[in-house]
Amino acid sequence: MTENPLRADARSMARALIRCPSVTPEEGGALAYLESVLTPLGFTVHRQVFSEPGTPDVENLFARLGSGHPHILYAGHTDVVPAGAMESWRHDPFGGEISDGFLYGRGAVDMKGSIACFVAAVAAFLDAKGGAFDGAISLLITGDEEGPSINGTKKMLDWAVAHGESFDGCIVGEPTNPNALGDMIKIGRRGSLSGTLTVTGTQGHVAYPHLADNPIRGMTRLIEALAGPPLDAGTEHFQASNLEFTTLDVGNPALNVIPAEAKASFNIRYNDTWTRETLVAELERRLEEAAGNSVRYNLEILPSASDVFRTEAGTLTDLLVPAIEEETGFRPELSTSGGTSDARYIKDVCPVIEFGLVGKTMHQVDERVAVEDLDRLAVIYTKFLERFFS
Repeated sequence: MTENPLRADARSMARALIRCPSVTPEEGGALAYLESVLTPLGFTVHRQVFSEPGTPDVENLFARLGSGHPHILYAGHTDVVPAGAMESWRHDPFGGEISDGFLYGRGAVDMKGSIACFVAAVAAFLDAKGGAFDGAISLLITGDEEGPSINGTKKMLDWAVAHGESFDGCIVGEPTNPNALGDMIKIGRRGSLSGTLTVTGTQGHVAYPHLADNPIRGMTRLIEALAGPPLDAGTEHFQASNLEFTTLDVGNPALNVIPAEAKASFNIRYNDTWTRETLVAELERRLEEAAGNSVRYNLEILPSASDVFRTEAGTLTDLLVPAIEEETGFRPELSTSGGTSDARYIKDVCPVIEFGLVGKTMHQVDERVAVEDLDRLAVIYTKFLERFFS
């Protein structure tokens, strides 16, 4: 029996991409491979390297096919996190091996598999159309999503817009499904804000506490003020905002010395109850109230942050949901759960939603995707393209 070309293409491209050791910020051959596949399909491919002092140079890819509108953008990343201990893997993390119905390798689900499915879907769509359609298809693929996210999607978007590109919608191929393909479409994300809290005391001998001022006492009071009372109870479309302290340190190696300073870092994932400005104001209010006149502190809000956003239901979900239902039998939940993604940059350019593979094994040893899921995701993307350009 002849294998379905759509499925064969999705599998072979996913395996080829996994075999490219593109650990952030290395290109690893992944973008070169995509260029070799996209160019024969008629895409014009641009590979741009962006730089920033103090960060590694990163290569990115923008490819465009067709002209005018409607114009759909697919966004993703070929960079992956390190494999870790190679001996812990059952299969070579950069081998692209298929075993017992699963494709193994770093990036299988996050997110080289999705990229392969979309390119395979484009090829099938073009074949069905005889290569002709009204509108445009573009891909924006970065090598910096798993890294600092400074020289990647945002700069590539700025480059594209500066060159006259405009988009009617975007699908990001992140692994959005928690358990099974078709579970979930991400239509937004909570915001992310990080900060460092420093409490200053007076160093001294533990036997003479009246001659010192222990900053740990003040720090525990301020931590309770920030992390104790809930920020909110959640909203119609978002989970409750959550503040977590991630480090606490006094840098003190001696057991008989009261330290001079205590530092703690935290991250907040916040919903649409807040803006960055109102959230910072609330933190400052809580700290001032808890500190009174007895705790000397400083709050530093770190510059790396992302805003909360949600894409209203409309064309993108109206076209993608029935494609998912037809192929999987599931009606996906429209969710804003999870962490951040490069959709936080794309939202400023066009409506954006996220849909990819099942994320259970992302960043894990033996990261893997069911081969059947690759087949079905390629079909879903093809059906979406047919609807988008109908």
